[in-house]
Amino acid sequence: MTPENKYCSSFVEYKRLATRSVKIGELFLGSDHPIRIQTMTTTNTNDVQATVAQAIRCIEAGAELIRITAPSQNEAHNLLLIKNELRKQGYKTPLVADIHFTPSAAEIAARIVEKVRINPGNFVDKKKFQTLQYTDTEYQSELSRIRERFVPLIHICKEYGTALRIGANHGSLSDRIMSRYGDTPMGMVESAMEFMRIARDENFHQLVLSMKSSNPQVMVQAYRLLVQTMMAEWHECYPLHLGVTEAGDGEDGRIKSAMGIGALLEEGIGDTIRVSLTEEPEFEIPVCKQLIQRLPLHKQNLDIPEVQKLFYSPYAYKKRETIEVNGIGKDQVPIVISDLSNKPIITTDDFADIGYHYLESTDKWESKDMATDFIFVKETLKTVNPPQHLKFIVPLSNYNLYQLEKNKSYYPILTIDQLNNFIFNEKNNAPFVEISSAPVNYTNLIALIKKFKNTPLVWVLTISNHQDLLWGRRLCMTLLEEKIQQPFIVKLTGQAQNWDDLLIDSAVQAALFLLEGWGNGLWINPNKSFLNLTHARSYRLYEDNASINAFVNFISFAILQAARVRITKTEYISCPSCGRTLFNLQEVTTQIRQATNHLKGLKIAIMGCIVNGPGEMADADFGYVGSGNNKISLYKGKEIVKKNINSAVALSELIALLKESGVWIDKEN
Repeated sequence: MTPENKYCSSFVEYKRLATRSVKIGELFLGSDHPIRIQTMTTTNTNDVQATVAQAIRCIEAGAELIRITAPSQNEAHNLLLIKNELRKQGYKTPLVADIHFTPSAAEIAARIVEKVRINPGNFVDKKKFQTLQYTDTEYQSELSRIRERFVPLIHICKEYGTALRIGANHGSLSDRIMSRYGDTPMGMVESAMEFMRIARDENFHQLVLSMKSSNPQVMVQAYRLLVQTMMAEWHECYPLHLGVTEAGDGEDGRIKSAMGIGALLEEGIGDTIRVSLTEEPEFEIPVCKQLIQRLPLHKQNLDIPEVQKLFYSPYAYKKRETIEVNGIGKDQVPIVISDLSNKPIITTDDFADIGYHYLESTDKWESKDMATDFIFVKETLKTVNPPQHLKFIVPLSNYNLYQLEKNKSYYPILTIDQLNNFIFNEKNNAPFVEISSAPVNYTNLIALIKKFKNTPLVWVLTISNHQDLLWGRRLCMTLLEEKIQQPFIVKLTGQAQNWDDLLIDSAVQAALFLLEGWGNGLWINPNKSFLNLTHARSYRLYEDNASINAFVNFISFAILQAARVRITKTEYISCPSCGRTLFNLQEVTTQIRQATNHLKGLKIAIMGCIVNGPGEMADADFGYVGSGNNKISLYKGKEIVKKNINSAVALSELIALLKESGVWIDKEN
């Protein structure tokens, strides 16, 4: 592979990226050590007992590092009381101090805890959304100013054996970085690299890095670019902490996190992870465990060629160029296919599960924003009149049996073996053709795909395990190389045995195709044993009594939205809360969601404090940001429009702002 594209060890087998080993207390990070799990407390750091109690709950749930905010010198000093109490109770888990704006707090914390996290965007620099102009000499002068303020912390860390995380955040890049590099993955990388170069000049290597964003696309691109930049400049990498910041709560928060973190883990990138949820921190741990446990324990032996050159940029999103077939591909948003083949009789309730509502008064169907585009059935529908614009996929045998070529709502799905004998003509709709990693020889499959490259059809890539995932990714790279422009659908047929696993596995597997701009649709098909079981979820935002088909339809659209490729609902960018938060973030997030979740396509940020709040406003349409004790400031984009209002009336004021801005619509009864 060419040096400019070198960011992971292999595209055809799972292999951890080689990183330096870093010691954090008695814990080691790096590619030779297990992927570590961490979380962050949400209590006030000055409340020792509450912070200790919450930390213990997280440790007993499986957290291997506990991060605690230290926004000022007072909280930094208080870390010693928290650490002593935890050690007194027998807990040796390393503590991490989270620092913003206050270098003096970092210097205090570095003498107490095992690791300090600083944000290069606000450790020395400021963010006022100003465009600054620098000559090269002036820019170097700014770097000298950073060095002068940063080096004392490095010396303390060296003296006390304290590790240091340099954590860039997409929402808090400094005006200086933004002015030169923009609000981009390159800006995030360079923000961290400036601090890394200073640390290396001081011969300090106990370093961990992170590139967090609330947008999984940006987050994945930034980590890849960071690896490539370190390898090009130093021929080595430091351990990476993975996380999607401000991911939110419930299914949406888990999906966003799984897509960003999971996609990188699958590429061998990541040495420690945190899932940031607007929930109690111990609820983050099971999701971390799921993401790690799904990785293979042993090397896969895939008979596919290694990638020598990339025909796309892994550092920027670009939708794959395709033709349009069956209303799929080209300029169309990715479709959703629902699988109702397990239903012997399909009723109006089944259609309601996948986004259609029957109106008895007019004998017509109306489609919701999250209405599926195609359904897969084994036979024709005999018992109910389907929604007018819904399309059906059926096995070729039944397509021929029922002479469905006369009904333009039905489309055949073929196996590879059936493709050569299928008659392409005006009577037959263009088929879907299902392909998988076994038992087809990869070279023979590519030859077949090239043979039919100018034929109107839709490829369906079936992914059921980690081996299929690597195979499917490699196939996509070949499609790009060969300039094959037929659309393809990702069909996920995993082995999930509960709701939580189905959600996480689907999000990770889909991410590796959607975040690149490759996939033209999503088809989640749970295994049969899953369909016959009654499952409990560890979290609930979506309906408690939802059927499995309704849940699959919901997460299909949620995955497309998290990938930013199809927007069908309101998106919430909410932080997980911490000791800086001065209002009940979980309660407020629920209230705002209930009041605004019918506003399709809006991005609303709910932020506990001003650390990342104003920065994340750049990606959100509206923002609700803590500005003091039960005081809220409201933003429209980057602009603050209502300042320091009482939290008791803040939701009403937010709704008023939405109405003034012309984006409010009343809920349907």
